[in-house]
Amino acid sequence: MPQLPDDLDAVAVRTWCSLALEALGRERAEIDAINVYPIADGDTGTNLYLTVESAAAAVEAVFAAHETGTTAPATADAVRAMAHGALIGARGNSGTILAQLLRGMAGVLADGGDAAHLRLALTRAAAAARQAVAHPVEGTVLTVATAAAEAAQGEEREVRAVVSAAYEGARAALAKTPEQLAVLGRAGVVDAGGRGLVAVLGALVEAVTGQAPVRGPRTGSGKAAAPVDGGSVVGLPVGGVPVPAGGALVEGPLDCPEELDGGGPAFEVIYLLEARDEQVDRLRTRLDALGDSLVVVGGDGLWHVHVHVDDAGAAVEAGVEAGRPYRIRITHFATESGHDVRVQAEPAQRAVVVVVPGDGLAGLCTEAGATTVIARPGEPPASGELVDAIRRAHAREVVLLPNDAALRHTAAAAAEQARTEGVRVALVPTRAAVQGIAALAVHEPDRGFDEDVVAMTAAAGATRYAELAVAERQSWTMAGICQAGDILGLIDGDVAVIGADVPATARTVLDRMLAAGGELVTLVLGEDVPDAMADALEEHVREGYLAVDTVVYRGGHQRAPLLIGVE
Repeated sequence: MPQLPDDLDAVAVRTWCSLALEALGRERAEIDAINVYPIADGDTGTNLYLTVESAAAAVEAVFAAHETGTTAPATADAVRAMAHGALIGARGNSGTILAQLLRGMAGVLADGGDAAHLRLALTRAAAAARQAVAHPVEGTVLTVATAAAEAAQGEEREVRAVVSAAYEGARAALAKTPEQLAVLGRAGVVDAGGRGLVAVLGALVEAVTGQAPVRGPRTGSGKAAAPVDGGSVVGLPVGGVPVPAGGALVEGPLDCPEELDGGGPAFEVIYLLEARDEQVDRLRTRLDALGDSLVVVGGDGLWHVHVHVDDAGAAVEAGVEAGRPYRIRITHFATESGHDVRVQAEPAQRAVVVVVPGDGLAGLCTEAGATTVIARPGEPPASGELVDAIRRAHAREVVLLPNDAALRHTAAAAAEQARTEGVRVALVPTRAAVQGIAALAVHEPDRGFDEDVVAMTAAAGATRYAELAVAERQSWTMAGICQAGDILGLIDGDVAVIGADVPATARTVLDRMLAAGGELVTLVLGEDVPDAMADALEEHVREGYLAVDTVVYRGGHQRAPLLIGVE
């Protein structure tokens, strides 16, 4: 049996994220089914799951990057990664609020994980979440978070007692949410976002104590019997929380309450935003005038914006005026009697979904007909984002190009999810963007699916890849010891060259790769690399390798200053 932590350390944070993801995975459908506020769109459980999935992936990346192998990463690194992952992967109203709760906790837990720090972390988290919501409403996840923090304050003992008290306080508050919010009382359900937070806190209890909280009995389907002839229903516990008398938990979308039926904004707009604090203050004011359900979370130059509006373009323009919005998602709320209605054209037969490291390649791949997902530095996409891209592609058959070895499992999970939705998905295990470009170049949607996938896989496999990176610290590599600031040339994922500057290192990498032969060199330049360097490298290839052609693309804002492919 693993040693249980006395404090909330990095291992406990990792375990918490994993258990929270499992819990939300089990309860996602039930939480979706009781989602009636602020919009009865039946996706709160899914949004919370995707938010935690991104947080868990970020924590796993910290552990994967930890080099000693004998000790865990610092707690500060783990909690900051958790908060950052949740921020960039937040979905929907509840997911965005959860991201702010985790960020509020991380700001305190980075300094320590004992009982006193945890009590303060819960308090800061609840306060930060309320501040992020333009117009806080009681009977929601905010109420549940506040109750958890208040319950924890009364517990002076060890961390285990604090998290258990917070969980019990959250459960009790959740059971009362139908009394505080009329729409919940009429539907006979507890708040969906609060229910999700109880699941996340239950996972924290299990991570710290080693035992999952006892959940009340419930039916296998998660349904409670509906009241008959105005009678009441004995509160059937769902996830340990009683359903109020006079109401029932049902599966599937619920009818919209009167005040929400047909009268709300038409669009949900979500984006990440790079901006200064003072710009975000003005953005909040403008978006608040445009719509409702406004939540702006984040800080330190990176923000997550969520709002419901009728004018989606104006909401995005407000973000452009404030800073640089990206990962923009706009969802149209089309409802009829409270049920989501999406009217779409006939799906295409085949599409390609490709992950790219920068805006430049996104434009190139879009021109080639692909649906793109941008993986910005330090922000790998979660499987939910890849599933969304597959849905956007709107095709019966989809070829998925992850273009990163680290995304193999994420892409596989996305492909599996899409298959359950009736889409035929083939995952081509591309390990670099240049392999994705090579695969996309031979894509022919008119030929058979299997034949097309084989051709794309062969083209990717025939492309060797390299990238240049700047060493962040002294380290042992396969090419020797590098110092901070050295230019590293990685060929097929391994450090092969250590150089002093980008041009010389790039020439050495090209010579190493072309020594084994090749017909085409692909160069993808980062946004700060001058055109003159591309011209010089192209001339180097032309003079030294007469039968080899070179193509140059601008990758935009990407992690590596230069990507190289040799076919």
